[in-house]
Amino acid sequence: MANEANPCPCDIGDRIEYGGLGKEIQIEHVQAYITKPSADTEKAVIVIQDIFGFQLPNTRYMVDILAVNGYTAICPDFYLGKEPWKPTNDWSQFEKWRADKDPTKINKEVDVVLKFLKDHCNAKRIAVIGFCWGGVATHHLILQYPELKAGVSHYGIVREGEGRYDLKSPTLFIFAENDQVIPLDQVASLEENLKQKCPVDFIVKVFPGQTHGFAHRKREDINPQDKPFIEEARTDMINWLNKYV
Repeated sequence: MANEANPCPCDIGDRIEYGGLGKEIQIEHVQAYITKPSADTEKAVIVIQDIFGFQLPNTRYMVDILAVNGYTAICPDFYLGKEPWKPTNDWSQFEKWRADKDPTKINKEVDVVLKFLKDHCNAKRIAVIGFCWGGVATHHLILQYPELKAGVSHYGIVREGEGRYDLKSPTLFIFAENDQVIPLDQVASLEENLKQKCPVDFIVKVFPGQTHGFAHRKREDINPQDKPFIEEARTDMINWLNKYV
């Protein structure tokens, strides 16, 4: 069995020199990275970080991809200034580090960000995506916020239990076949429960040969064997958002 007790097996990724197209802003008590598209839009996406925090270049690259595709994209610091995890940290301290960073305890910050997007970005249709820690948060928010038009959860640890399958909006779940944290039997169980209990559209997709973090932490230009899957996952994300947002 997997699970939340096991640390994320990935390193920080290989886009560490990416600079970003957007800027950092302050929204009440929440710092955030935001990138706007070249043309005005009423569509926005909240991007939720992985354990390495909202300043990770890999995640900001995904924010910028969304903006290039016509969305106002914002990545808030859901750790609220607390130190994100670092690959050089002692993994034996991971549970202690994570104790005050519950991905299901972010509603207050989400409310602040939603208000900002509506009041200052003219956002009328808003979605959410997340990676790893943010994948769990995305699943949580799609259960809680019917106003979110769609969700894309990338390799979020599967949390089973009643109430986990009543999704309020269409959601795409992206997993990796060789994920050391999330066993495929848990992915299969998630899909089966969603088939039986989910009232909205969903897809659970497993990418062959891939590892945890592949869609946002790997650079497609220097990982030729993974490039088709990296690009497919990103295309799937954009297509899902385009369909429902």
